Amino acid sequence: KTPSVMMLARWALKEGYRVAVLSRGYGGRYRDKVLEVSDGETIKADPLDSGDEAYLLAKKLDGIPIVISRDRYTAGSFAHGKFGTNFFILDDGFQHLALNKDLDIVLIDSESAFGNGHLLPWGPLRESMDQLARADIIVLTRFRTQDAAKSTMDLLNEKFPEIPVCYADHEPENVIFPQLNESHAPDFLEGKRVLAFAGLARPEVFRETLIRLGADLVYFRGFRDHYRFKPNEIQKLIHMRERLGAQYLVTTEKDWVRIAAFAQKCPELGYLSIQFKLISKPDKLFKMIKNAIQP
Repeated sequence: KTPSVMMLARWALKEGYRVAVLSRGYGGRYRDKVLEVSDGETIKADPLDSGDEAYLLAKKLDGIPIVISRDRYTAGSFAHGKFGTNFFILDDGFQHLALNKDLDIVLIDSESAFGNGHLLPWGPLRESMDQLARADIIVLTRFRTQDAAKSTMDLLNEKFPEIPVCYADHEPENVIFPQLNESHAPDFLEGKRVLAFAGLARPEVFRETLIRLGADLVYFRGFRDHYRFKPNEIQKLIHMRERLGAQYLVTTEKDWVRIAAFAQKCPELGYLSIQFKLISKPDKLFKMIKNAIQP
């Protein structure tokens, strides 16, 4: 969802809205009632305090304040008072029922929509599928072929025929090696011997992306989402790269913000950035947003 938030925020800024992103700051150790991660120009918190997603948003979104609080109304009031914000994007706000929202956009992975269909802790769902009826629009993500997404599309058409559906994909954008001051197109990895790791909800998706790009993946390790890496764990991966003769050590951009401070010993350690792209009727989503926020 983080790349989708970036896409929406940039669109809204371009449209002339005064935008802010409101986040809970999951995984952050902040204790204040409100934390201003960024004022749109200067980053004012580190990833340990703000959490990796809020920090990444602050790093990528020029001109857009990032504010976190466990209470989004408090965060929104702060942003409105300080920045004159009139367009609020809640990062991961579908379950934040205390706030009256103009539009609920739900992202669903087209190939792994509902897992085993059970709620936490026996499955991946935070609430029952019936609660999707609260959504104003559904965006099927990682949508590559209709055949792969057919079961998800059929289920949505059967249970929620009145909810509009858009399709989107997470496309590799750049391969970046900060210590080498290098940025390459994703096809740079084709034929390269790569060791990779990721701390995501579904790390295997990152692995599949690297393979699709043609990387010769000599080893891959997945960690849990928002995993707080220890310096010695990164050092072990660096040594493994050398032992296996891999040319590069690659992770996700979200993971990079958590390890940048202690990853200086391996110039060949970099990350793959991702962009969120609507691939069917993008105007449908933007038109719905505009209609929802009309005075």
